[in-house]
Amino acid sequence: MRNYTQFYIDGRWVEPSAPRTAEVINSATEEVSGHISLGSPADVDKAVAAARKAFASYSQASIKERLELLQNIQAEYSKREQELGEAIMEEMGAPRPLACGFHTMLGSGHLNTAIEVLKTFKFEEERGVTLIRKEPIGVCGLITPWNWPMNQTCVKIFPALATGCTMILKPPQLAPFSAQILAEILHDSGVPAGVFNMVQGKGSEIGTAMSKHEDIDMISFTGSEPVGVQIQKDAADTVKRVGLELGGKSPWIVLDDGAMADHVAAATAGMMGNSGQTCSAGSRLLVPSSRMEEVKKVAAEAANGVTVGDPNGNFAMGPVVSKSQYNIIQQYIEKGLEEGAELIAGGAGRPEGLDKGWYVKPTVFVGTNDMVIAREEIFGPVLVIIGYDDLDHAIEIANDSMFGLGGYVSGQDLEACRELSRKMRTGAIWINGGFDFTAPFGGYKRSGNGREWGDYGFEEYLETKAIIGWNPA
Repeated sequence: MRNYTQFYIDGRWVEPSAPRTAEVINSATEEVSGHISLGSPADVDKAVAAARKAFASYSQASIKERLELLQNIQAEYSKREQELGEAIMEEMGAPRPLACGFHTMLGSGHLNTAIEVLKTFKFEEERGVTLIRKEPIGVCGLITPWNWPMNQTCVKIFPALATGCTMILKPPQLAPFSAQILAEILHDSGVPAGVFNMVQGKGSEIGTAMSKHEDIDMISFTGSEPVGVQIQKDAADTVKRVGLELGGKSPWIVLDDGAMADHVAAATAGMMGNSGQTCSAGSRLLVPSSRMEEVKKVAAEAANGVTVGDPNGNFAMGPVVSKSQYNIIQQYIEKGLEEGAELIAGGAGRPEGLDKGWYVKPTVFVGTNDMVIAREEIFGPVLVIIGYDDLDHAIEIANDSMFGLGGYVSGQDLEACRELSRKMRTGAIWINGGFDFTAPFGGYKRSGNGREWGDYGFEEYLETKAIIGWNPA
């Protein structure tokens, strides 16, 4: 049983201003796995005051000093990486190999990337008579989701530290354990008092207090579109910068070639990773209509081959994060059936033999792009296959969405894949797989604004100052 009832403010673990706790439920067992304290605006005020005070000195820290700090964190993170993975498995149901593998690797990857980028990042540039200087924006409010706890937290914290900002982290209430351990890592690494602060609690209370706070200069939020919209509204009165990474309904275009079956199988299995709880997941699979029968057979086999069960066991997919999320996904599955989509794998209810835990069947529909299941983000292991007549039609379908976060193209003709990627209205596109920690990540349209990852992630936390007359004319 984990009981994390203190907040990290000004370099110390402190009691909340008004004691309130909430249970954290293990989604695999439906049993209580721990408790956290629920913060209040008064706790936010204390954390912001600490961050504002620390900013005066930390913003002046040299690149060498910030590099040494990040390298200290790197050493501490490595010591506790297994512990982080265990916490992720417990808090959001990721299978052990995933939780202790890719989940924690993403955190260390963002840390390593921040270190490498900082070594060569140009904070000053002379242009004629002018010096252009990039300076830390100030006190940052970081609000993170539960689906990729280390990825979404580390992609904010480490660029903020690297650029000289101070911060307050509001971790997800549903998955708070790994953030607690990360805060301990930062403390043990020697992060100066007040530079990093953490307040647990409800997004509607803590997130709102942060978004409205006049002494917070920037909000970085990852989560749902409705919450992102509200944050922008709450932040408007103080004219603070707001970076948003929101939802997605990402298209995955598979070309009509000899590798089509392999690509369909990979896309289907990929959609089920992390129980479908990935904002950039390829949830709309666009395939040649002329080969739909072949596609259905391959996709059904791939989905049915995804094993589901206890995160401690040897399974590919664990539960979804909560009862609420399970119910939302079930409603979408029922909606797909009501709309007349063809169900070729999975469906409503839990997988056979799993009577406890928020497990969802890997589900595949064949439908059309005007269906609700093809328009709205389900955030679960539900794939919609849509046929296209030619590549122009594929692009038309791909771009016919209010979202624009991720996109995928798979095919043997690389030039054709490249041409399709140029035409897709989305922030990040993967051609035949691949991975790059330095590639900017963020959305078009209602998928958000701003970019994270690599040097583009540094820019989110910097202001640009022009000093004219730095050099004589």
